[in-house]
Amino acid sequence: MPSATRKGLSSSATSSSSSSSSSSRVHPEPIKMVEAPLVDHFDRLPDPLLLLVFNKIADVKALGRCCVVSRRFHSLVPQVENVLVRVDCVISDDDSSSPSSLDESRNPISALFRVFFGNIVKPLQALGQFLGPKRVATLAHASSAPHRPSSSSSLVVGCEDDGELDQGGVTHHSPTQVLKNFNEIRFLRIELPSGELGIDDGVLLKWRADFGSTLDNCVILGASSVIHSKAAAGLDGGSDGLCPNSGAADDNGNIPESFYTNGGLKLRVVWTISSLIAASARHYLLQPIIAEHKTLDSLVLTDADGQGVLCMNRDQLEELRIKPSSVSSASKRTLVPALNMRLWYAPQLELPNGMMLKGATLVAIRPSEQSPLKKDASEGFWISSAFDEPYGTAAKMLVKRRTYCLEMNSF
Repeated sequence: MPSATRKGLSSSATSSSSSSSSSSRVHPEPIKMVEAPLVDHFDRLPDPLLLLVFNKIADVKALGRCCVVSRRFHSLVPQVENVLVRVDCVISDDDSSSPSSLDESRNPISALFRVFFGNIVKPLQALGQFLGPKRVATLAHASSAPHRPSSSSSLVVGCEDDGELDQGGVTHHSPTQVLKNFNEIRFLRIELPSGELGIDDGVLLKWRADFGSTLDNCVILGASSVIHSKAAAGLDGGSDGLCPNSGAADDNGNIPESFYTNGGLKLRVVWTISSLIAASARHYLLQPIIAEHKTLDSLVLTDADGQGVLCMNRDQLEELRIKPSSVSSASKRTLVPALNMRLWYAPQLELPNGMMLKGATLVAIRPSEQSPLKKDASEGFWISSAFDEPYGTAAKMLVKRRTYCLEMNSF
């Protein structure tokens, strides 16, 4: 082959080789993104932290919803220590639609007076089977079914679960049923939808009672009327803790004669008896819960109106378990022992925030026979700390007035 031809071939081979080399340049292989497995960040939270959150939630219906989120939540919720049970409604078999019953609901204090002194003891029927084990009828059925005379009624808590549902998709249980799956409750608060004792508009009636196996103490604050003044909140209370218009300068703490003649004393007696019956009925109805939940440190049964509060601490709860209370099965309440009472009264009491209480009355109650250990407790503290403000201030002001002593037999 001629040399010129070889050179041409060589040149052609070189160019093709160069072209081939440029076209087959090496490129880095693209990085494949590896998808990380899905992580439930709640799984990264330790159990104690989740329990802290659940204890802050407290509400038993909200906790019930948490149970259906995951198996882990379902296993943790029963370990909650702080539980709040809000009772939704009262379902009663009593004929509450009759005119006479409606009249009594408008004036329950006078009705209770007739019932108590007439020896027809059916106090607080609205609390009848508060802790009964039997599931109650649903609201829809209760509203459509004909009423039958009966002394029983039930407080119920609505829960969304897999049980039997009414037309609203809510199952109704007693608080005992709601709490049965909680194993470590320490602080339990139950809230009724309203106070048991209906009172007229403008009338003030509040009570707080502490119970062990029986009544330890009870404080009742009442006033025939409450006037909310627009006066400035910074009124000078004076060195004795009484406001200038409280009446102390006029009567020196004495109860006026009209208090005995115009029904004032009779009304205070009704307030006292009805409050004690309400407290003893609540105590009776709590006993199944107390027996079942031995981890309890504190138990409070109150109402949305703030009318009455029953409290039990750990020592009192244990006392009830060791020494069962004396109960009246007919009236469904704990028997009230013989009592010593002290009463303070002011025809008119003006509080530092401008609120005016007319016919202000404070009653402090203790059993006539009480252990010295319980009597050693600071008396001023349990009276003055019984109520939230501004009613705590009213109690402190009243105890500085003249004291009147009374006694009451067991009932």
